[in-house]
Amino acid sequence: QVRLVESGGGLVQAGGSLRLSCAASGSIFSINAMGWYRQAPGKQRELVATITSGGSINYADSVKGRFTISQRKDTVYLQMNSLKPEDTAVYYCNAHGRYYDYWGQGTQVTVSS
Repeated sequence: QVRLVESGGGLVQAGGSLRLSCAASGSIFSINAMGWYRQAPGKQRELVATITSGGSINYADSVKGRFTISQRKDTVYLQMNSLKPEDTAVYYCNAHGRYYDYWGQGTQVTVSS
């Protein structure tokens, strides 16, 4: 089993910055990629950014140039700059394995106008 714990969410003004962390533990050897997703009220969950074990990175168009995903050992980070009110959502950490997907419990990010 894989356990994911997110942290770093909070309230920030538009234009500000926030850094999210996702600590993974358990059967990490089975994980091929990790990433961040978000879900705003009344909307579907959407991909924000992913990073593979080989270092390949992908961003949603809406966050490209503002967000940066990185990884050190078993922790994945999401640096969020120039935050906008539309970034307000619950952010979820994801770990993609060969046969299973694992999810954290989510951390709330609120951006005020």
